[in-house]
Amino acid sequence: MTDFQNGYTKLEKSELKRIEINELPKEIPNFKNTFETKDSIVKKWLSDWIISAFKNGKIKENSLLPKKADLAYYLGVSVGTIQNAIRSVEDSGLLESKQRIGTVVRNFEATNPIVRKSTSKREKVIALIKKFIIDNEYRINQPLPSSRQLSLLIGNSTNTTRLALEYLCSAGIIETKPFRSNEANWILKKIPELTKEEISLCSMTETSPTLVLQVEKDLKEYIKNNHKVGDKLPAHFELSEILKVSVKTVHDAMKGLIEEGILLARRGRYGTTIIKMPGQNILQPAIETSIFAKAEDAAIYSYQKIENKIKNYIRTNFEIGDKLPSMDALSKEFDVSSNTVRKALQNLSKAGYVHFARGRYGGTFVADLPQDEGQQAFRWLAVDPGYTITKKD
Repeated sequence: MTDFQNGYTKLEKSELKRIEINELPKEIPNFKNTFETKDSIVKKWLSDWIISAFKNGKIKENSLLPKKADLAYYLGVSVGTIQNAIRSVEDSGLLESKQRIGTVVRNFEATNPIVRKSTSKREKVIALIKKFIIDNEYRINQPLPSSRQLSLLIGNSTNTTRLALEYLCSAGIIETKPFRSNEANWILKKIPELTKEEISLCSMTETSPTLVLQVEKDLKEYIKNNHKVGDKLPAHFELSEILKVSVKTVHDAMKGLIEEGILLARRGRYGTTIIKMPGQNILQPAIETSIFAKAEDAAIYSYQKIENKIKNYIRTNFEIGDKLPSMDALSKEFDVSSNTVRKALQNLSKAGYVHFARGRYGGTFVADLPQDEGQQAFRWLAVDPGYTITKKD
C-alpha cells in the first residue's frame, strides 16, 4: 500500500447524517458593541458548540454541518460570513470541507486530514504572503501593508487576503493591532518559511486542477508499484476506492496519463491498458497497440460497419416507404447494442436513406434505396464531366 492510501476516507454524501438547525444552540451570538468581525464571532460560537456537542455525544465524527445558507439565516448574517468562519474553524481541526459533499465534523484529536481535496485559494494566498515577506526582506516587528494593499500587490481579492493574514496571525507569524484603521495593522513577529508544496502553489495559475494533478502523481505511483506493461487497470470505481477520490477525479487524472502515452483507453470490455511505465521515455511495444485501432477510430469503424450492413439489409429486403424493424430487433439482427444501431440510423437519416416518424404509426421508414459502393462509383464517374477523357487522333 502506498502513502496516498493512508489517512483518507472516501465520503459518500448519501451515507452522512446532516445536523439539523434545531440541534444548534438556541442562544445565538451578539454581533453588537464589539470590535471583532462577525466571522470571528461566528468562529468562536461554532467552535465552542462543536467541542461541547462532540464530547457530549450529540454529534459524531463525519456529521454534516447544516447548509451555509441555512446557518446564515439562523444567525442573521451573510453566507460569506459563514464561509469565512468555517474556513477559520477548519484551521483549528474541528471541521473539514469537501466539494460536492459539504462540511463535516472532524475528530479534533486526530492530526491527519479526513478527505483529499483541492488546494483552496486561501492556501495559495498564504503561500504568496509568505513569499512576499521573504522576497522583500521584512524584519521582525516591521509593519506589513494593509490587507487591501497586500491584495493588490499579490493579485488576489481583499477578503481572501484578509483570511490568509488571520491564519498567519493564528500561526504566530504576524500579529494584529487591537484597533483596525486605514493604515497597516499587521506586524511581523516571525520570519516564515516556505515548504515545497507552498513554493509549488506560488507558481500555479487560478485554473490549475491541483487535486487532479495530485491524483495523476499517485496513479503513476500505484501503476509502478502494482502493475507492468500490458496489464489492464482496475475499473474507475475501484481506483476511486484505492485513491480515496471521486470517480470523476479518477477519470480526469487518467486523461492526463493517456495524453502522456502511459495508458491506452479502449471501449467496452477491453478497458484501460498500461502501454508504458511512468518515467520511461520509450514506448514499449505491446500487443494492445497493434491489434486495436485508437478509441476514436474504433468508434467510427463500428458505426460505419453497421451503417454498411443496414444499407445492404435495406437494399435486399425493403422498398421505398417500407417500415424498418425496431432498433432492438436490428441490434439483435446485427449483434450490436441498440445505441450503435441508433447512431448508425441517425447517420443514414442525414444521408437521406431513412426518415423517422413519431406517433402511433411512427417508426423508421426507408426514404431511398442505397446502392452498393461499386455501382455508386460507376454512376458517379459516368456522369462527372471532369473525368471524361477524349481521345484525339
